[in-house]
Amino acid sequence: MNYELLISFVIATSVLAISPGPDNIYVLMQSIVNGKKYGLATVAGLISGCLIHTTLVAFGVSAIIKENDTVFFVIKLFGALYLLFLAYKVYRSNAALDLDSDQIPKKSVAQLFKQGFIMNVLNPKVSIFFLAFFPSFLFSPTLDTVFQFYILGLLFMFVSALIFSAIAILAGHISDYTKQHSHIGYYFKWIQIVVFVGIAIFIFTAEK
Repeated sequence: MNYELLISFVIATSVLAISPGPDNIYVLMQSIVNGKKYGLATVAGLISGCLIHTTLVAFGVSAIIKENDTVFFVIKLFGALYLLFLAYKVYRSNAALDLDSDQIPKKSVAQLFKQGFIMNVLNPKVSIFFLAFFPSFLFSPTLDTVFQFYILGLLFMFVSALIFSAIAILAGHISDYTKQHSHIGYYFKWIQIVVFVGIAIFIFTAEK
């Protein structure tokens, strides 16, 4: 079992979870507007949805990875190109963090959990990202591939849940800091670009 590969996966997941994106910005805004409890409900909904995407990718990809080296190479190539595309999108995006909370409607805990879950499950980009990200982090030549996908999925969910929950709990401080330091979005933007490019290189050079 390759523990270094798992550690690399956790580090990459952590950086991606910390970098501002639609999900953690949504958690931040719900926490600012409605309170920490409501932000945590949003986190629970978003993270629960990841289990669906993990299942789709695990059962859809594991068989062909084991049976066909050419298909595995195509998946690696697709994954690397997709992450480079994400890096390009971040490069073209505005680095400013928009934390205007005036337009965020108030909802119940159950409504926010449901909305977070549906947002995640109905977003095909999550499955595409998992498909691009997970295969090159398979960490054991002996364990069942489906089982390894679930381990990676649960690790992804655990790390993301910790970071998103911290964002929900510290929402007020984060909001105040970003308003006082408007340049922070610029640094986060380039961190995302470097991480996406780095993971793309790793994926393309990874061996089966």
